[in-house]
Amino acid sequence: MDRTSEKEARKAEKAAKKQQKKLEKAQKKQKKQEKQRRLLFPANKKGKHIIPLMNVLRVILYPIHALLFPFKLHGHKKVGTGAYIYICNHYSLLDVFFPAHTTWEGVHFLAKDEVMHTPVLGYVARRVGVIGAMRDGSDVRSIMDSLKVLKNGEKIVIFPEGTRNKRSDDMFLPFHGGAAVLAIKSKTPVIPIVICNRPKLFRRTHVVIGEPMELSEYYGRKLAPEEYESADKLLEEKLYALRETFRESRSKKKGANKA
Repeated sequence: MDRTSEKEARKAEKAAKKQQKKLEKAQKKQKKQEKQRRLLFPANKKGKHIIPLMNVLRVILYPIHALLFPFKLHGHKKVGTGAYIYICNHYSLLDVFFPAHTTWEGVHFLAKDEVMHTPVLGYVARRVGVIGAMRDGSDVRSIMDSLKVLKNGEKIVIFPEGTRNKRSDDMFLPFHGGAAVLAIKSKTPVIPIVICNRPKLFRRTHVVIGEPMELSEYYGRKLAPEEYESADKLLEEKLYALRETFRESRSKKKGANKA
């Protein structure tokens, strides 16, 4: 072997070792994140699943949220113990507060997987039981994790639009599938939440929380993909209906006050 070949071989060996070290570092980081990750929270003596860090954040952030972005909850404002799936339209990062204000139990949010790997936010997300999911909702792991949480009697929040709606105050973004699948497979009630106006600084946001609804007509049988789509469409229509009912009621009150 000539000097050039030896030099290239050493260079390749060095690059391979460097790549191996990077791989080991990434695996070590992943193991550390998995260790930090909390998914299931056991029930206390009262049957409540408490996430301690989430309650700390509630106490600290609630007054700030209420002062800067005032809001009013309407409808089914107090949710009892046990498993529920919240679905909600999505305007801003502040939307996470609205489901959390209905209970002192922990709520697991489904969020894009990238969040789980950011330095500070990722650590907090893992400690409060956030479930990382691909944007299209197709990854099996997030579905399995969600089913585990529901089976354990805990609550999940899903934003079916998949991302913040910056386009329209009247039309939702197309809903991604997933909420109906979880509700049907786990036979869990769904709590529809609709944010009726986009949150803005120092302007009151009105949020309507519907009564728990069950997709019981889909239980106990093998469903075709179109039937799951139909169930998701039913949930979407429920959000529209809640908002329309609220807007009509509010409009009538304004008309009565003027009269």
